[in-house]
Amino acid sequence: MCKEQDNTIDVPMGITKEDTESRKQIILDFYRKWKQENPSQRKYNVSLKDYVNIRNVSITETSFRASKTYLSTLAVLQLDAILTTARKTKIVNAKANNKNQKPFNKMILMECDLPGIGLVKLIVGIKRKSFEKVQYCITAIGI
Repeated sequence: MCKEQDNTIDVPMGITKEDTESRKQIILDFYRKWKQENPSQRKYNVSLKDYVNIRNVSITETSFRASKTYLSTLAVLQLDAILTTARKTKIVNAKANNKNQKPFNKMILMECDLPGIGLVKLIVGIKRKSFEKVQYCITAIGI
């Protein structure tokens, strides 16, 4: 189980375009602060026995997808817990027709159970040449 989130950020719960844009900005601001506090831009994942790195694609893909729902946005705010405790469930080939997945050979599907949110999906890409593991996207599946 992952630790509970810090409730100091007011996250809009609605489904309007304005709510989605506001959540996207919250996610972008969160990643900016996270990168300042974590200069290595990576966390060790127990299940993978390796580091999961944060790169631009992590921020781009996650801010786009996770901003669509309130629960996914809340999940992203628990990034450290997700990166360290998510469990590997499956490895699939990267989508050939997806430009954001082009640098990756494989995608690792992972899950983490967060209190108050439920199951969260973490996708980690494995880079083609370096085999570096990169956080690709985080979304809440729900309770």
